[in-house]
Amino acid sequence: MGKISVVGIGPGSMGMMTIEAMEALKRSDIIVGYKTYIELVRGSFPEKEFYENGMRGEIQRCEKCVELAKEGKSVALICSGDAGVYGMASPLLEIADREDFHEVEVIPGVTAALSGGAVLGAPLSHDFCIISMSDLLTPFEVIENRLRCAAEGDFCIAIYNPSSHKRADYLQRACEILLEKLPEDTACGYVRNIRRDGCEKKVCTLKELSQEKVDMFTTVFIGNSMTRILDGKLITPRGYEL
Repeated sequence: MGKISVVGIGPGSMGMMTIEAMEALKRSDIIVGYKTYIELVRGSFPEKEFYENGMRGEIQRCEKCVELAKEGKSVALICSGDAGVYGMASPLLEIADREDFHEVEVIPGVTAALSGGAVLGAPLSHDFCIISMSDLLTPFEVIENRLRCAAEGDFCIAIYNPSSHKRADYLQRACEILLEKLPEDTACGYVRNIRRDGCEKKVCTLKELSQEKVDMFTTVFIGNSMTRILDGKLITPRGYEL
């Protein structure tokens, strides 16, 4: 009987992958993942066998991992960021339980809220939440409610999947919802292609953010009432007297 490691590979650059994640990939017989993520690691592991598929192939991917592990292989199922934050840890564990397979470990990685936050400065230094704008698996009414609750609670917010070809106006819709509660000059920012080639960043106000065009490779940050833009960096104070 083999084993499955669900591995968070971070934002994609080898320097941002944990040592534990790297070791899991090294000892694996086969690396399984979404084709975009496979391309991020293929060059570092040219000797490995790979299994990849496209969007909406998540369940098939998990089932393939269990099948391969039952054949005795050591399998690494990779996810961008952290395996447990909008990653594959949850469906893999559910499918493994259904198939009565129990040799599974989850290896954490650096999620975009952390890697992107570091690019901008320190936007999440106090209480924060992460909200995905993807309504593929979550009704938009639920997302709207979570945005309003986060604004009401004065949380810093990291927004994942803020826009796509089919959801081109979703960031604008999110900003409209947040502007019901938050001032127009709330400090915000975003990072595209975090820690990869073509990495871009910008700090701005919430009103300015509502006019920005972003994509699925962008992570957006909304500050709380104390967040400031200082020397081009987005900073949320911890509350120390300075």
